[in-house]
Amino acid sequence: MDKYRIDSHKLIYHVHRVNDWLEGKNVYPIYAEISPSGTCNHRCTYCALDFMEYQSRFLDKEVLKERLSEMASLGLKSIMYAGEGEPLLHKDIGEIINHTRDVGIDVAITTNGVLFKKDIIEGTLENIAWIKVSINGATKETYAKIHKTNPDNFGRVIENMSYAVEEKRDKGYNCTLGMQLILLPENWHEAELLAQQAKDIGMDYLVIKPYSQHPLSRTTKYRGIKYSDYLHLADKLSTFNNNNFSVIFRINTMKKWDEGQRSYRQCLALPFWSYIDAGGTVWGCSAYLSDEHFIYGNIYKNTFKEIWESEKRLKSIRWTEEALDTNQCRVNCRMDEINRYLWELKNPSGHVNFI
Repeated sequence: MDKYRIDSHKLIYHVHRVNDWLEGKNVYPIYAEISPSGTCNHRCTYCALDFMEYQSRFLDKEVLKERLSEMASLGLKSIMYAGEGEPLLHKDIGEIINHTRDVGIDVAITTNGVLFKKDIIEGTLENIAWIKVSINGATKETYAKIHKTNPDNFGRVIENMSYAVEEKRDKGYNCTLGMQLILLPENWHEAELLAQQAKDIGMDYLVIKPYSQHPLSRTTKYRGIKYSDYLHLADKLSTFNNNNFSVIFRINTMKKWDEGQRSYRQCLALPFWSYIDAGGTVWGCSAYLSDEHFIYGNIYKNTFKEIWESEKRLKSIRWTEEALDTNQCRVNCRMDEINRYLWELKNPSGHVNFI
């Protein structure tokens, strides 16, 4: 039921870009994650980026729009607005979303959904490819405990997403509407209830995913969690699936968390994506924010082309391939499946011609 390949990867659909990379050419990213806001209205117990300290900073709208137009011309195909803060806190997020799509870039949003109100929905939904709402409980009590927010926000999120479903149906939009629960000891018993709620209000899917410890995170509460204790939920949650709704239980990712092993020795995925924080800094990897080795430049000082073709970025790529110990990387990082794919391309097993 994972038709969006959420528990896998989609680099297989970009053969020409991968081929250019295999031939040693400089390739521009296919995907970028951008943080419009550094601050957040929640303080989730599992927050990976708590070390960023929820800084009250916001990307300049005009500079970002200029860079977005440039990045589209360079081949960037998609942007997820998420990052170290809540993206919908940016006062111009609606204009940013619409401009992104206007220049030909697909738009996605990861949000806690509290601020996904009627005006934003009505003004942007037609230009959003997908939106995923983090909702880590099926009751207001559990939700408030994990998100560290007012219990009333649970109802607001349900109301907002219900309205988004109505708007999508009434206007015939293609936006995929999803929810996501990070499976934790405090909420695993509510996974089935949340699946029912998501299905009832008309969500397209609910993702159940494992926690992932960020190397720099101050939060270590869930470092020792074992997902073998929760794999029995997969069969129960599959009963909610039909042609209109699916529960994507990320069992592959959960098993990798428990195993803690990688099948590759180098990070090869960095040329295909990038991260821009709320201060405009372009990073090679969001797991190493604050590590100078992964800083490429800043969009306030240079064009994206200048940053991407700079000696600083090329030096960073070389260092990553030659010196980075991937065993120290975040387990189940966003590029993990892509790295497994690229490593196999670079280091094929025997008998590959026997297709």
